[in-house]
Amino acid sequence: MNAGSRIQRARKIGLFTGTTFMLSWLTVVLFIALGGEWWTPSGLIVGTVFMFMPMVSTIIVQKIIYKEPLRKPLGISFKLNKWWLVAWLLPPLIAFATIGVSLLIPGISYSPEMTGFFERLRGRIPVEQLELLRAQAAASPIHIFWVALIQGLFAGVTVNAVAGLGEELGWRGFLLRELSHMGFWRSSVFIGLIWGVWHAPVILQGHNYPQHPVEGVFMMIIFCLLLSPLFSYTRIKSGSVIAAAIMHGTLNATGGLSIMVVEGGDDLVTGVTGVAGFIVLLVVNFLIFILDNSIRKKPVKDIMEES
Repeated sequence: MNAGSRIQRARKIGLFTGTTFMLSWLTVVLFIALGGEWWTPSGLIVGTVFMFMPMVSTIIVQKIIYKEPLRKPLGISFKLNKWWLVAWLLPPLIAFATIGVSLLIPGISYSPEMTGFFERLRGRIPVEQLELLRAQAAASPIHIFWVALIQGLFAGVTVNAVAGLGEELGWRGFLLRELSHMGFWRSSVFIGLIWGVWHAPVILQGHNYPQHPVEGVFMMIIFCLLLSPLFSYTRIKSGSVIAAAIMHGTLNATGGLSIMVVEGGDDLVTGVTGVAGFIVLLVVNFLIFILDNSIRKKPVKDIMEES
């Protein structure tokens, strides 16, 4: 790649990143400035809009400004293969493994009554609603954990996948393509860092880390750095950004399973976004590293062509 091409690529990446951050962060800032509260239905709507801003920025930069096509360059393909199944089932497996790791940490115990889970909800939803959830869980003939798993798997390939595509069209569609001259691990780190910092406004509102919103900003960056290779790997192997969106949506839908039946610890320790989840993600990354030699040194573009 010559100097001119590098400069043009850098400008395009910078334009996308700047547009995404401006639109996303401005959405949250305006919501809070107008008196909005995060743990409300309107907060949920704003959070969903936030997720679609990378997609909006991608369309603005790729289609409107640079007048380039979207579908093929960004990997919008519905051609099914085994990696779609991996994208769907790996997130709940990560949640299960996170439960196991959590139980190895001193002070954390197994709680089939979901005592710790309900305690986390205290203060985030009305007391009456919390007690209703307790009663429903106690009366359910099937443990609510398994109900949540089934619901999460369904949501992961439907509504959550649509929301996931709102992000993934930007991260693993646009950015991964623009960084295709880099190696897999370098590009994953670059995307993961941007992705993690991008979350800052919603994390400061208590999203994912309600007990530690400030520390949570740095935890989220680490989480995204660890998660980025998994999403990129799925995007590359499946040949489709839709598969990455399914993985993203299913992770969002089933990640809560990792804290449902454990008691003790806090949001920095338990759950897929806590230390326990980080350990699991490190293991998965290590398995990718040792089991697939083809991605270590080759540019992402070459890996995509071979997959």
